[in-house]
Amino acid sequence: MVRAQWQLRVLLALLPFVAACSSALGGSASRGRPIPLLPPPEPVLGPQAPADDPVDALIATSDTHFRAGQQALDAGHFEAAKQEFNQAIDVLLESPFGGRADSRVRERFDWLVDRISAYEIKALAQGDGFTEKPYEPASIDDLLALSSTFGEPAPAAGLAGAVRSDLDHVVHDIPIPLNDRVLSYIELFQGRLHDFIQEGMQRGSRYLPMIQSVFRAEGLPLDLAYVPLIESAFKPNALSRARAKGVWQFMAATARENGLHTDWYVDERSDPQKATVAAAKYLKTLSGLFDGDWHLALASYNGGPGRVQKAIKRARSTDFWTLAEKPRVLPRETRAYVPMILAAIVIARNPTQYGFELTTEPPQPYDKVTLPQAVDLRRIAEWADTTVDAIQALNPELRRWTTPVKAESYELKVPFGTGDAVLERIAETSGEDLVTLNWYTAKKGDTLSTIARKLRVSRTDLAEANYLKTGARVRIGDKLIVPREATPLMAAATEQPAPPAEVRPTVDAAGALAEDAVSDRVKITYRIRQGDTLFSVARLFKTTVDALRSWNPRLPAPTRLMAGLRITVYRPAN
Repeated sequence: MVRAQWQLRVLLALLPFVAACSSALGGSASRGRPIPLLPPPEPVLGPQAPADDPVDALIATSDTHFRAGQQALDAGHFEAAKQEFNQAIDVLLESPFGGRADSRVRERFDWLVDRISAYEIKALAQGDGFTEKPYEPASIDDLLALSSTFGEPAPAAGLAGAVRSDLDHVVHDIPIPLNDRVLSYIELFQGRLHDFIQEGMQRGSRYLPMIQSVFRAEGLPLDLAYVPLIESAFKPNALSRARAKGVWQFMAATARENGLHTDWYVDERSDPQKATVAAAKYLKTLSGLFDGDWHLALASYNGGPGRVQKAIKRARSTDFWTLAEKPRVLPRETRAYVPMILAAIVIARNPTQYGFELTTEPPQPYDKVTLPQAVDLRRIAEWADTTVDAIQALNPELRRWTTPVKAESYELKVPFGTGDAVLERIAETSGEDLVTLNWYTAKKGDTLSTIARKLRVSRTDLAEANYLKTGARVRIGDKLIVPREATPLMAAATEQPAPPAEVRPTVDAAGALAEDAVSDRVKITYRIRQGDTLFSVARLFKTTVDALRSWNPRLPAPTRLMAGLRITVYRPAN
């Protein structure tokens, strides 16, 4: 029973990786697929083994818990995953056979530990909750590239008459000229790009009521609500090659000028409602610059007002279509952009006329909760019984898996009907358990550059995570947030005594390895034997895999080691 207890302690010391692992292995395919779940080793049955072998039943029960843990991990529910993984091991350790006595139980036990280790290795390689979320390519890049590659297709016979009839019955609040350039893009959107336009309109239907409400309040033409169909296909996480972002594809400088906030934790360009308010402000400004000419205003939305003003001066004309006929006056992208927008408006205002069938999607309902401090989105997802992806979809302005660290409060959207439950869990959870943060205290001679090198993080990330400029000075005693999960490679720079026996605390507050103080250890060299793994060596010397890796930074990643390899170990002195 003593052996079973220290085996369980080692497992508990291993499981803090789950918080990091869930960020790297979240449920979204865009974030990277989870490690494939290898089939468990088949039980070795003797020829006289009964059909209801109790060892088989025991292993099946353990496997059920392990698979439940993996499913919880995929959903970002790291606390639930930890409990299931613990239970998968407990079933084996607390069985009448013992965790190591029966060969099949022993094989299953080693397999479980190796799989959990694989999750840890992948999590440390891919980052944690401080890793920025993935973005989607902005549609504007591909559309403009397509127009350059294939040109503007000749309109089909009869298209001009059909569009003229449509324009006679649908009242537009910006001018729609019936020229070949607009017709050619209507032709393109009906044909080669039909599915793209349909998907964009479908997605946009959940945002259009909000956009039209904002534009109506600002006195703007409602036709402009369809600009995002071309800019981003109404994707809040769209990112262009030029680093424009969000539904309205704002560049960072233009976003700041129009009231949007951006920092290491938040980018309001990705919030459809806040970005729409900013877009209304910017479009009104552009309209004023060009005396209410919306064709010139749209051209400047794409190419910049300065470039359009220079084009007007050079060509001595204030008519966009005249400017568009002169290749050296306006860039190709801007010359294509305006007729593209107008063609999208024509189709979106009367989609059935042009062969599109749409089912509108209502806006997703939600509750709002005010957070008193930073909270890990994985905890929110678990408390709301949903996934991290769902929480991020409701809060697209959040760049990472945590709310802003230094904000006095933050208003977070959660699925409708879950707000009270989330607030109740927050109230009963201690502040330090709401988000996992690692801190570094500046010492004499430290600069952002030297600290970043010690911690093996980007200097820019280190500065921005702490709301500092990259050239800012740090003073002795300043506490800095380390913008990623602590790993053994960072151990020398953290505030643990060197050499570190445990980089991160164990799951339990008391700490299963609390007695494992470095000061009570003796340095030795251990020669790897056939069949050794990092876990078996860690168990032998009553330490952790993290500690072994920190003492031996060049250790190979796999858990199975080559016989004869010599490693440094700090064994207990007594």
